[in-house]
Amino acid sequence: MSTPPIKIGYCLSLTGALASNGRTARVAHQMWEADVNRRGGLLGRPVQMICIDDETNPKLVPAIYKRLLDDEKADLVIGGYGDNSVSPAMPLIIERKRYLIALMALAVNATLAYENYFVMIPTGPHPTDALTEGFFRLAAEQSPKPASMAILAADAPFSVGPVAGAKKHADELGVRVVSETRYPLSTADFEPLIRPLEPVKPDILFLCSYLNDSVGLLRAIDAAGLEPGIVGGAMIGPQNGSVKIELGPLLNGVVNYEYWLPVPAMMYPGVAQVIANYQSRAAAAGSDPLGYYVVPQAYAQMQIVEQAVSGTGSLDDARLARFTREHSFKTVVGDVQFGPGGGWAEPRVLHVQYQNIKGRDIGEFRDARTQPVVWPPGLASGSLIYPYARATLRV
Repeated sequence: MSTPPIKIGYCLSLTGALASNGRTARVAHQMWEADVNRRGGLLGRPVQMICIDDETNPKLVPAIYKRLLDDEKADLVIGGYGDNSVSPAMPLIIERKRYLIALMALAVNATLAYENYFVMIPTGPHPTDALTEGFFRLAAEQSPKPASMAILAADAPFSVGPVAGAKKHADELGVRVVSETRYPLSTADFEPLIRPLEPVKPDILFLCSYLNDSVGLLRAIDAAGLEPGIVGGAMIGPQNGSVKIELGPLLNGVVNYEYWLPVPAMMYPGVAQVIANYQSRAAAAGSDPLGYYVVPQAYAQMQIVEQAVSGTGSLDDARLARFTREHSFKTVVGDVQFGPGGGWAEPRVLHVQYQNIKGRDIGEFRDARTQPVVWPPGLASGSLIYPYARATLRV
């Protein structure tokens, strides 16, 4: 009789607004699944990952995890990509006392304080502050220092933390919030959101958006000729190769967070091979052609699971959680240790500014020349061009 597989269940947004990033994570997980099975699986058993599409709809998530646990009899569960796929699962995860490593969810555990929760995102123990700290540090260094800020944010769970962090940073810098707008994810026309900002002339335009929103917002900003001092902050989208191709020069001047880029300081052991393997599969999967944003974190997510299971010789949730709290892990994003609340013990968020993009060829983005790291100083590969209008290249 063959050995039954270890089933690892989870959901991802394989369709809907976050589909590109969800499909990217799925490919990275499939790569790990193939790699670990080539090495003999876990505990002498093959691994089978069961992924269900949540359609970028948080309302579907609780039933998916109930199905995974009760019907599919998953031995382990992991968290999907982002707050939308993770937050709704948490009541059941806590009720069942399950071990969970989530992927790039920002502040899901801030109020829950669930001890068996961990998350692959380099925002450290204060995620809502760390995500945009570099953006506001850079703004504060300019002369004259920005004095006003407008906020445009998607009305979604992800936005809550970044907007709260942005307001905190603004308050500390003495920057006045002159406008704040939340827009539904169904928004297709962004010009009505931009036009009211023209008479306001904010020094900082803080954007908290999803993939399609990011494209619509930057096109509307360009069409209106709006010229704040600094633009960006918490946009999900510019990190994705497909969005980069779609926007091309319209990205010039935008300052935004990143988690990994192919700069010398971040070429950790194994990451180049993972990226190359992923990029050979991306076209067939319809996922991000570069994979720099999601792939290293998603592959490392499963490396954590692998090392915890191997280190404990167990699938017991409590033992896995205890091991994860107490150990450091070797991954393709470097050494990872978790701190209070399940986030990384130390933050490692990058901020980049898109510069000198001339066209819409993916080759412009394969290295960091058009997306230099401008913060933190220890990883910087370029300097901020300020104000936004100076960095904007019209073609």
